[in-house]
Amino acid sequence: MTTAVASDAPAGCRPGAFGNATHLICRACGAKSPLGPFYACLECFGPLEVGYEYPEITREQIERGPKSIWRYAPLLPVPADIASFRSTDPGFTRLVDARNLADDLGLRQLWVKDDSGNPTHSFKDRVVAVALSAARELGLQVLACPSTGNLANAVAAAAARAGIRSVVLVPSNLEQQKILASAVYDTTLIAIEGTYDDVNKLASEIAGEEDGWAFVNVNVRPYYAEGSKTLAYEIAEQLGWRLPDQVVIPVASGSQLTKIDKGFTELIKLGLVEEKPYKVFGAQATGCSPIAQAYRAGHDVVAPVKPDTIAKSLAIGNPADGPYVLDVIRRTGGKIADVDDATVVTNIRRLARTEGIFGETAGGVTLGVTAKLINDGDLDPNAETVFINSGDGLKTLDAVADQVGPKITIPPRYDAFEDFWKGNN
Repeated sequence: MTTAVASDAPAGCRPGAFGNATHLICRACGAKSPLGPFYACLECFGPLEVGYEYPEITREQIERGPKSIWRYAPLLPVPADIASFRSTDPGFTRLVDARNLADDLGLRQLWVKDDSGNPTHSFKDRVVAVALSAARELGLQVLACPSTGNLANAVAAAAARAGIRSVVLVPSNLEQQKILASAVYDTTLIAIEGTYDDVNKLASEIAGEEDGWAFVNVNVRPYYAEGSKTLAYEIAEQLGWRLPDQVVIPVASGSQLTKIDKGFTELIKLGLVEEKPYKVFGAQATGCSPIAQAYRAGHDVVAPVKPDTIAKSLAIGNPADGPYVLDVIRRTGGKIADVDDATVVTNIRRLARTEGIFGETAGGVTLGVTAKLINDGDLDPNAETVFINSGDGLKTLDAVADQVGPKITIPPRYDAFEDFWKGNN
């Protein structure tokens, strides 16, 4: 595979350490910075993202790659030999033709991008894998994060696989399933008394004090965020190298939504898909819906809120990518909406009942918002639609624990079963 080598790799890094990435660029003022462990613009303190100089990249080159996100290595800030390093090798999750759910919702064509199939059962494995590569190339020795749960699982597992130390910080009231699913990897798990936003603030302070640490969503965030582009690449490739008409995406920090849009845009510019209009829709839980509130009010600035929702993986009250989410949905003609916790639970069960997919609370949010957008006339029922299921329902069992269970408990005798069966059929 032909891969251009960036000539300006950070000091101490090997040539090509970041593949076709050539610089960091401020999303606010456009000022350019060299590649490195930087996340804020020196000119205006705006957030940085990765810039590239891509060579010609063909579909055939990508299709010859591994069945993981590393098939898109030329489009990511990773070296050409990334697949030779120890990682969890996430990605290339299934795109489910959701005919039963489409009929239930009144849609002509619906696909579920089911990212619960990743190694730690959420899309976070994608972003952590790219952040781990950056940390390794920059010579950082500790992989760390503040997390609402799924990221903690992914960081702990990726570090274990890579053989490096990890430290994860989580709110102390996190779902027990997600706490255990991090601790099992023998990470240094620290529970913080506070919300995710409190945890994130502490992580930023630690990142400023400790040398050699890679907080995946703080000081190496520009690289980490690029991992979400692989969702866009996979959707397009699995649809036969074309874009859907509309996509519904769960929103916490908002990074996943903005990077899926960036991924679609890159595919068009590189000629890997035919250019066409598409609409991007966002989904939040009502108990933590700062971006949806800003959208409804017509604001460009997102006011922080204090989260109060069962959808803890989306419970970020001060979303870093909030203004950029608003930009994307307004530019593409989409919308961002929210649903309450009761609707979240109803739609977790709806997805399971119709498609056999047990999504976590974020999946219930996304499906609930999808149904709401259809009912409100915002989603075109005749347009091809994709929605993202970002995690596994086994991580948020408490959400449905009082809603489902055995139909009946009976003694181990056929007559007891027969009485029940005849009375229910």
